[in-house]
Amino acid sequence: MAAAFLSLLATLAISLVVTRVATVAFMATGMSRESARFQARSTFTGVGYATHEAESVMNHPVRRRIAMILMLLGNLGVATVAGTVMLSVASINDAARPGDENYDPWAIWKAVGLFIAGTLTLIWLANSEWVERRLNRIISRALRKYTSLNVQDYVALLHLAQGYVISELRVEPEDWLANKTLIQLALPQEGVLVLGVQRKGGAYVGAPHGETLIRPYDTLLVYANGNRVEELDSRPAGRAGDEEHAAAVAAQGRVEAKEDAEERVAA
Repeated sequence: MAAAFLSLLATLAISLVVTRVATVAFMATGMSRESARFQARSTFTGVGYATHEAESVMNHPVRRRIAMILMLLGNLGVATVAGTVMLSVASINDAARPGDENYDPWAIWKAVGLFIAGTLTLIWLANSEWVERRLNRIISRALRKYTSLNVQDYVALLHLAQGYVISELRVEPEDWLANKTLIQLALPQEGVLVLGVQRKGGAYVGAPHGETLIRPYDTLLVYANGNRVEELDSRPAGRAGDEEHAAAVAAQGRVEAKEDAEERVAA
């Protein structure tokens, strides 16, 4: 019985590793960490989804290839889990009965306890930032060595662990961002850099210039402090949005002044 539960835990552990590798692979194609994680888990488990992020996977040849491999591995994983569960049930039916020489009244509870402890351990490992950083580094090295993906340690390169993030912003018609050029938005004054613009129709504008118009349903790839990205994503159009922009510019000015002062002291 314990062997059946251990087999199930091993299957779950392998599934977590597969989705982690797929997440890093998706990130290597330019997806944000949150989007990459969601797409990896959705594709592997076969859960249906219909979002603009899914369209970006289907329209990208490398992402599409990653998704196809995930679907195949996911189907194999589901079959393995189903077989393991059946084995577990069969082992319970075949367990020693009271009066048998090898009968252990605590056998099933020991197996269940082992399974629960193993599951909690896997959950902790899956949510540990320490484990994630080191596992991502190992996976990135392996992908660089054995695949044609151009994998970089963008987390360290862009200081993403120090409050900065690379994130995707979906522009809705009622957003402050909509129907303005980048020069009108003046986002760098808030400490926000727009790295690219994904148009609704599939076209991608890399390194956009000041005259690039932000349209409703565009997706912006931005680099900024995480708190600023959250505020910008919910900023409404009109006077209220303009006031929030002015406050963000003032706040960024204070941050830059503080950084300049610290640099002068360090020098």
